[in-house]
Amino acid sequence: MGAWNFYTAKEIKPRGWLKRQLEIQAAGLSGNLDKVWRDVRDSAWIGGDAEGWERVPYWLDGFIPLAYLLENEDMIARAKRYIDAILAAQKSDGWICPCFDADRKTYDTWAVLLIAKVLTVYYECSKDERIPKALYDTLKNYYTLLKSGEIRLFDWGKFRWYEGFVAIRFLYERCEEDWLIELAKILNDQGTDYPALMPLWEEPKDVWRFDTHIVNLAMALKYEAVSCELLGEPYGDDAEKLYAALRRYNGTPVGLFTGDECLSGLSPIQGTELCAVVEQMYSCELLYAHTGDKKWAERLEVLAFNALPATISDDMWAHQYVQMSNQMACVRFPEDVKPIFRTNGPESHLFGLEPNFGCCTANFSQGWPKFALSTFMHSGSTVLSAVPVPSVLETADFRIELETDYPFENTFRYTIASGKDFTFQIRIPSFAENVSVDGQPFAGGMFSAEIKAGETREICVRFETAPHFVKRPYELTAVQCGSLVFSVPVQYEKKMYEYEKNGVERKYPYCDYEYWPKSDWNYAYCGGALTLHRRETDAVPFSSGHPPVTITARAVQIDWGMEPGYDALCAKTPRSRTPFGDAEEIELYPYGCAKLRMTELPLIDS
Repeated sequence: MGAWNFYTAKEIKPRGWLKRQLEIQAAGLSGNLDKVWRDVRDSAWIGGDAEGWERVPYWLDGFIPLAYLLENEDMIARAKRYIDAILAAQKSDGWICPCFDADRKTYDTWAVLLIAKVLTVYYECSKDERIPKALYDTLKNYYTLLKSGEIRLFDWGKFRWYEGFVAIRFLYERCEEDWLIELAKILNDQGTDYPALMPLWEEPKDVWRFDTHIVNLAMALKYEAVSCELLGEPYGDDAEKLYAALRRYNGTPVGLFTGDECLSGLSPIQGTELCAVVEQMYSCELLYAHTGDKKWAERLEVLAFNALPATISDDMWAHQYVQMSNQMACVRFPEDVKPIFRTNGPESHLFGLEPNFGCCTANFSQGWPKFALSTFMHSGSTVLSAVPVPSVLETADFRIELETDYPFENTFRYTIASGKDFTFQIRIPSFAENVSVDGQPFAGGMFSAEIKAGETREICVRFETAPHFVKRPYELTAVQCGSLVFSVPVQYEKKMYEYEKNGVERKYPYCDYEYWPKSDWNYAYCGGALTLHRRETDAVPFSSGHPPVTITARAVQIDWGMEPGYDALCAKTPRSRTPFGDAEEIELYPYGCAKLRMTELPLIDS
């Protein structure tokens, strides 16, 4: 275990499209949430009277690395103001969450686990020497309360017990005190046994439950990887067993599992919560770091390049609570028919400030920054290019710059200048074809080079990817090329809504939007070649108007039909697969660029 270690935001810097994406995030909702949203601006965490549980820690978990990756001094100062307030309010016994002492028994300590993780993130970015002591006091207090029975895990804390292991490991590496191991065992003993839940995931329950809640399950994929060393247990790859079961019964074309909010089956018109997207990404990042198994890095790429950008507007001022694979409209659903979302409200798929619940408003911030921090990893004297997106790694001993437009094209140019000997490795995706390194054929897998002190070296990796059809349930088909999934884009008209609800103001640019379809969407593929076309990457990397890569495919219109009772929701499966009209050539967009889209289509005889 512990195959790879992460670099910090001081050592990794984004470049190219990745930097532009982070800059868009900083200029959008994530970078301004403390100015416009009461639950962060006036939170009890900083002495206000608004929410004092998960929302400020969620936001800081992404805002902090975003600020340091971009070296944005204003954002860094704002993050510090929040951390200063949180530390100043910490009680003398170590309790850190904003509640009255008498309410500790009923305060769900998921927030303790979350803020402890956030403090480690802040330390890795800032090296603020107050943090280890504050974290020590927080966890020692938590251990004392749990061990005495004064508090116990329940509800969210019971299902997210493993989240505390990031901070426990951070402290144990510094002090190796036995009570930290005892705390790890208490959390494990009181926490949920996820493998025992697997039979519950085989069919939707149509009722809200913790044990089928999609965000819990996305988080839980990493539970064994982050806990086994501290618990003194061998790693058995439970993550793969959980992943396989979830994918078999609830999988989507972009590596997600349906969950609106709880597991929802294989239908292409069921939703997946945005919190689950970023938490599953984080699980994949930690699973790859802990195990070194490349499947987690490849699964991470699919989520990051498809599911994450698909559910956030181009300017990152609006997001959905849930995204759908086949989403030909984002319009308020009628309330007088059986809801298609199993446990979510009829506005959950709209783009806005906080459609359905505000947890995703705060939590989506971690997606891109933590992904950027996964680009390079290290172990001993070996440095790994783990996720090959444009970035620079610079330490006291060497500098590595990666120039690429991956995943929109498949050329990687590394420039290395080193003051020490080290081994440099490049993870090459398993789907890569005709791989070459510096113009010479390479069999694929992991490329390795020995870099000598004083050496300046360039390494150029190229490979090809071929678009292909992928079978989906209900005799439907998706199109994929490398890590990118492609969809039929549906052109749309936005309808903007500015209003106030429960004291929360929505006004431009952080208002709500419906997306109404303006182009045909009722297609079936009819065979033939899939042809890839590459373009220049736009200032908005996953632009809904100017995608960096497209695919042309042959298709024909069919009588798809609407879901009963709905006039802006396609049926789960087509009403008829008989074509009408002639076959035509249509253009497919990357899933992440197509805010309205049809991803799972029939493939009929040409």
